[in-house]
Amino acid sequence: MKGKGDCAMERFKLRFRNLYEKYKHLLLLLYFPVYLIWFAYVEKTVTTRFHVIHVALDDYIPFCEYFIIPYLLWFAYVAFGIIYMAFHNKSDYYRLCAFLYTGMTVFLIVSTIYPNGHFLRPSYFTHHNLCTMLCEFLYSSDTATNLFPSIHVYNSIGIHLAISHNEKLRSNKTIQLLSLVLMVSIILATMFLKQHSVFDVCTAFLLAYVMYRVVYRRGLSFSSQPHKSRSKLSMEQR
Repeated sequence: MKGKGDCAMERFKLRFRNLYEKYKHLLLLLYFPVYLIWFAYVEKTVTTRFHVIHVALDDYIPFCEYFIIPYLLWFAYVAFGIIYMAFHNKSDYYRLCAFLYTGMTVFLIVSTIYPNGHFLRPSYFTHHNLCTMLCEFLYSSDTATNLFPSIHVYNSIGIHLAISHNEKLRSNKTIQLLSLVLMVSIILATMFLKQHSVFDVCTAFLLAYVMYRVVYRRGLSFSSQPHKSRSKLSMEQR
């Protein structure tokens, strides 16, 4: 006969196994520490010697510090999208991770093998307010290097696509509109804050289009249900 200690251990193992089976998909989030370590490396190594990114349209876009608000909301926007999909729809969560992680990895590879940066940021601010203070903090913590494709732009598109394709959220017109407005505002913010060149935004759109075709248009399936064999399917159809 098993003692009380053995029974308690069995219950613990069963509970742990159930929790693991329920939340093992969250292990995909371990990609973020890898990304941050790699990103910190390229930020530290790409400082002065880099290819300058610049297109003529950049010179016609004025600096506007108020775009710092949607720019910073990006972090909450991405976090919301990932957390919501993770706990409400695993299939959408896997699609979103496939979309985001592919683009983020492409960005890291480009930054590693092709160091790049720009000189678009204003050298000083003609006036000071809370938004310019936040811009100063942003500039001090994030170098003007490692630019394309813009992850702010790419991930914003990815989150909006996930929200638009989610069975529950796509029926909520308010959420759809808020997501669209925030996505567009974030994209504009990357240029009006002089964080990115128009080139970075365009390459993010190009990569997002490719991944959209792969992840959504081709119907990439991440169903947790086991696939039935062709023979079983044919027998069921008879």
